[in-house]
Amino acid sequence: MIVSFKRLMGCSLILLFSMGHVYAQSDSAQIESVLRKIADRIISQTSYQFVNTKTDATYADLKDVPFSLEVKVKSPYNDWHYTNGVLDIAMMELSHVLHDPAYENYVQKNMQFVFNPDNLDYFRRQYNMVLQQPNGLDRVSHYSWYMFFRMIRLDDYGTMAASLIDLYQQHKDPTFLKYIDKAAHELEYAEPRLPDGTIARYFPHQMTVWADDLYMSVSLLARMGKLTGNKKYFDDAVHQILMFHHYLWNPEKQLYYHCYYTDGRHNGVAYWGRCNGWVMMAQADLLSALPENYPQRAQLIKLFRQEAEGVARYQSASGLWHQLLDKTDSYLETSCSAMFTFSIARGVKRGWLEPDFAQVAYFGWKGLLTKIDDQGDVSGICPGTGIAPSLVVYYNRPQETNLAMGEGPVLRAGAEMIGLKPYREVPAYKTYHLVKDKSKR
Repeated sequence: MIVSFKRLMGCSLILLFSMGHVYAQSDSAQIESVLRKIADRIISQTSYQFVNTKTDATYADLKDVPFSLEVKVKSPYNDWHYTNGVLDIAMMELSHVLHDPAYENYVQKNMQFVFNPDNLDYFRRQYNMVLQQPNGLDRVSHYSWYMFFRMIRLDDYGTMAASLIDLYQQHKDPTFLKYIDKAAHELEYAEPRLPDGTIARYFPHQMTVWADDLYMSVSLLARMGKLTGNKKYFDDAVHQILMFHHYLWNPEKQLYYHCYYTDGRHNGVAYWGRCNGWVMMAQADLLSALPENYPQRAQLIKLFRQEAEGVARYQSASGLWHQLLDKTDSYLETSCSAMFTFSIARGVKRGWLEPDFAQVAYFGWKGLLTKIDDQGDVSGICPGTGIAPSLVVYYNRPQETNLAMGEGPVLRAGAEMIGLKPYREVPAYKTYHLVKDKSKR
């Protein structure tokens, strides 16, 4: 059951009407209640079990389980997947904002579950066996934790390593650090790049720049810079921000394209909501980690403001944003709306944006509340979406419930809304003394 408009207006937001303008004042206790419902529901659905899909037998660990290719992780929240990296980052932030260790403990338990040697060795054996089969590199994607072992694309390790850094900052496990270092090395030396250093993919065309990869890379690079103090990670992150802007930004629309095809030297067709969200969230994460005296910080803030101004123009009357940002006949999509709400709220709180942008964030949160029900289920999330040459593909992507790629940004958005001061215009009567008396001219 979706949160009713009456409950939304009465409990979650107090709307004040003055001179035809609407101002929003958040109730932090109500936001916290919503966030806990989502996070606690996720915890309850994370089983820390394995299942034999043929026999339905379940196991708490794999130490004495006979080897079988039918054994998989039972809960999707226990998988090694980029979407869970986004969720784990959110859980760590939620734990900090609410001063509640339960959500940090959740992330730690997840990582310990994966890094358990018996569990890891079992799935490594699966991976290696399937890899030797015809089309093995394609087939391994049907097996648990394949991204952990494959480690050839940013999706495999970027956000998971980023979330692992957040955890490592609190729990200095050398096993975590070993993986973090391996991921950073992969990104620096093995990830496909254009001659100018821009990260790209080998598909769908040779060396295509995907907007999604800005977050997959910068989330890790920004945290590596903060973890190690090595400026090279910040330099690479800043370079990616600037180059992705160069290839993907449309100054007329004030939006980012989903991709750039280097072979044809042209952009794709879509101003996809979530890819713009990935870009903005990458900028917010980098600015949060970047030293205040970093030489190009002012330039990055300028780009961040440009995107904030751009996406604000496309916010719907509900406060949400569309699946295709410039197409009002496409559905209202949760994950991109959460990414924009989070990024803009953080931008206001940290002084990257002017205070009046708080209004954009408040209406964004108001819209997100309509996608969260009383059980903490989050609906209206577009699943993983590749690059397509036709807008029809984006229009017809399904809307799903409780996908980590949407839940994580919603949690980050709500956590950032806590403590955000509502924007209030200066009343006109307080400016009358600034108006010159025409009779004395």
